[in-house]
Amino acid sequence: MAGGRAALASEQVGQLFVEGRRGRDRLEFTEYGSGDAWLVLLPPLLVPRSVHAHTARTLAAAGLHVVVLDLLGHGRSDRPADPLAYSVTSFARQVVALLDEVGARQAVIGGSSWGANVALEVAASTPDRVSGLVLDAPVLDNALALQLAVLAPSMYAARYAPLAMNAVRLATRPVPRRLLPAWLRVVRDTLDARPAPVAALLHGVLFGRFAPSHEERAALTVPTLVLARPADPFHPVGDAEMVAEEIPGATLERAEAALEWRRRPERIDLLVTRFARDCTKSSLRSRRPRSTGA
Repeated sequence: MAGGRAALASEQVGQLFVEGRRGRDRLEFTEYGSGDAWLVLLPPLLVPRSVHAHTARTLAAAGLHVVVLDLLGHGRSDRPADPLAYSVTSFARQVVALLDEVGARQAVIGGSSWGANVALEVAASTPDRVSGLVLDAPVLDNALALQLAVLAPSMYAARYAPLAMNAVRLATRPVPRRLLPAWLRVVRDTLDARPAPVAALLHGVLFGRFAPSHEERAALTVPTLVLARPADPFHPVGDAEMVAEEIPGATLERAEAALEWRRRPERIDLLVTRFARDCTKSSLRSRRPRSTGA
């Protein structure tokens, strides 16, 4: 995310292996900072984890222990060309495997766009591993039509016109990453994907369960911060408002501009930092053994 230079915090790349349909799949992640206030950040569909790099450094410098994951089919993780390898449900299991790998009993799970849907799925399937949710522009009922209108042609292009996709990929590769601004590096890395895995990923996600149901969302009891983006047709405010109403006690925060968390992130970085710290404190208090007296 754009913004001023973040203060220094420890940073290291790690990997984990999860069982897939054809053996073990490798996932890659970056861990920033240290401590008990864990925050996992999940990027949008098809986008590499580098999209959250600046945000992760900033939040780690503020005292959070941040982990950013390339889900299967994304970034530097494995990319099988099998539609059955991909779903929001399987992505949620990968997040839990990440928590096991880094030794986090609980974490705030945050995601942007489809990453927010994965965060919801983690909370619905394994609520004991989630101390809070940060949902940045989830993709729910109001967004599906336009998302399908964009992603379905991309899936067909990847499957039936792979030469065109490969031409775009090869055309962007010669540009040195270090010479590009951060947002263009993310675009270049997103385009640097082989057509077959892209088609499989989109097929698996679009034709599977895309989020927990209304009833499952309404049953969540985890603290939740929902970020709404104004003037973003791909992520209508109505979806953010809906999930904020469904989850008891959720807080809705409206961005002051469509890309505020990317272009002017300071205000939302502060909100997320405070929220994650409060969730961690509440989680630690709930795990503290009660005195039984003499």
